[in-house]
Amino acid sequence: MGKYILKRVLQFIPVFIGVTMILFAMKTIVPGDPVKIITGGKQVTPETELQIRITNGLIETDENGRALYDEDGNTIPTPIWKQYLTYMNGLLHGDLGTSYTRNMKVSDILANKYPYTVKLAIVAIILEAIVGIGAGMVSAIKRYSFWDVLVTLVTSILVAMPAFWLGMMLQLFFGVFLKNATGGAFYLPISGAGGSNSEFESWVHYILPAVTLASVSTAYAARIMRSQLLEVMNQDYIRTAKAKGLSRRDIIWHHALKNALIPVVTYIGIDFGGMLAGAILTETVFNWPGVGYEIYRAVTQRDWPIVLGGVTVVVVVVMVINLLVDVSYAFLDPRIRFGSSKSEN
Repeated sequence: MGKYILKRVLQFIPVFIGVTMILFAMKTIVPGDPVKIITGGKQVTPETELQIRITNGLIETDENGRALYDEDGNTIPTPIWKQYLTYMNGLLHGDLGTSYTRNMKVSDILANKYPYTVKLAIVAIILEAIVGIGAGMVSAIKRYSFWDVLVTLVTSILVAMPAFWLGMMLQLFFGVFLKNATGGAFYLPISGAGGSNSEFESWVHYILPAVTLASVSTAYAARIMRSQLLEVMNQDYIRTAKAKGLSRRDIIWHHALKNALIPVVTYIGIDFGGMLAGAILTETVFNWPGVGYEIYRAVTQRDWPIVLGGVTVVVVVVMVINLLVDVSYAFLDPRIRFGSSKSEN
């Protein structure tokens, strides 16, 4: 297990470098002058503009921090590879850069936003796990019954439904229609995460975003659970358990469920990593103050330090979650052993 974890961690390095290199390449392709973004498009003196370019590492400087000039008297732009190395050096020291538009450390911005994304992801993944696994089990156990048809129909509808459209429909129904129909007696908040000025408890604000975020994934989890449980129930060891006289309940809970859960855990774990990465569409629809919405705003404002820092954190989170998912296989199925060779078996 230890060798496997070390191998996976080493595999993270080229993936991480590749992603950051692609981001830096995109930064150079997309038009826009960082100085104009930092100054908000206002006219500044040449001295101020020069200092901004020096501070943000956009031009070459000497060991004393003074700008270098070419033979024509123009400043020398810092090569993209050198900017990349400077950024990676900052990452190793925990520095994600400074926002162009807010003049704040990107690490501080993400630290303020990430808790909202984490809490929303936890609520959504709990819904996905409970409803998805439960619906899939009911559908498999009650195969071809009314409940099986109902689960199949609902999951088919959810899979075909865009998350942002579902979010807006939930906002219209629970936030507008119910409020008008009940005279304001009952409705749900349609934006924000609550706070001192909200008329709702903070947990109420999680209902609609979490349902929206978990909806499509819950449908896939239910489908995977149904197909895997049906497949496992046809295995030889299940027939042996039936021949021994074990009850259907004992067979499902003590023999079939663990093996059927492996693909489901894989999907839910990877999906959880995606949720922790920031659900941009859901957070934007509900004006949720998470990292996904923050990255979306940074992209629209071309605030590249936030984009780079946010995506960098997202990449690390997703890789760690994927590793944890892989390691969990050994606990679900004792037959799985990582890093062992045939000679060791």
